[in-house]
Amino acid sequence: MSSSADQAQTAPSASAEVPAVETAGSSSAPQTKPELPPLSPQEFRAYNRLAETMDYFHDHFRKSWKLLYTAASTGKRPAGMTLKQFIDEGLSLVRYLETHHGIEETYFFPLLAKKMPEFRAGRGNGASELLQQHKQIHAGMDVFQEYLSKCRNRETELELSVLKDKMDLWGDVLLKHLDQEVKTLGAENMRKYWSIQEIRQMPI
Repeated sequence: MSSSADQAQTAPSASAEVPAVETAGSSSAPQTKPELPPLSPQEFRAYNRLAETMDYFHDHFRKSWKLLYTAASTGKRPAGMTLKQFIDEGLSLVRYLETHHGIEETYFFPLLAKKMPEFRAGRGNGASELLQQHKQIHAGMDVFQEYLSKCRNRETELELSVLKDKMDLWGDVLLKHLDQEVKTLGAENMRKYWSIQEIRQMPI
């Protein structure tokens, strides 16, 4: 029969580590948000109203951009369009975008930013992605506008290959922005932040 000293040597220590067993309520379990109930057709239309309105304006910008960029890429102006009309098309796109972004940043975005971080202003990288895109668009658009203005004033001759280079500076961010902004205003995203009563009462 072994001594009590031998038993003490072979018995497991009370302080030995015991593997932790995760339970269903463990904090390491991924947290998922409950799914929102489906929207009725009437609710979807109400929540999606701003996206549809924005897409209406953005579609004009897309069409104008496509006309200009196709000509710049192929080296041929649209049939029946004079040089003056073509240059004016580009300068009109600049004016419309400047006006559109001015209205957004003065009235539209501050209202949405009360609940939506996607529209919050800030300095430098503190601004939302959509507002940073505005700055990137305008940086390239200024170069584009300066070139077309010189062509309009006959300070230089329009070269479509040069115009393409000017458009490539801001084309990707413009087209991404036009789509991303509409998606952000879509019904499934808007319902996360606003009640149906709030969305219907928005003065936009």
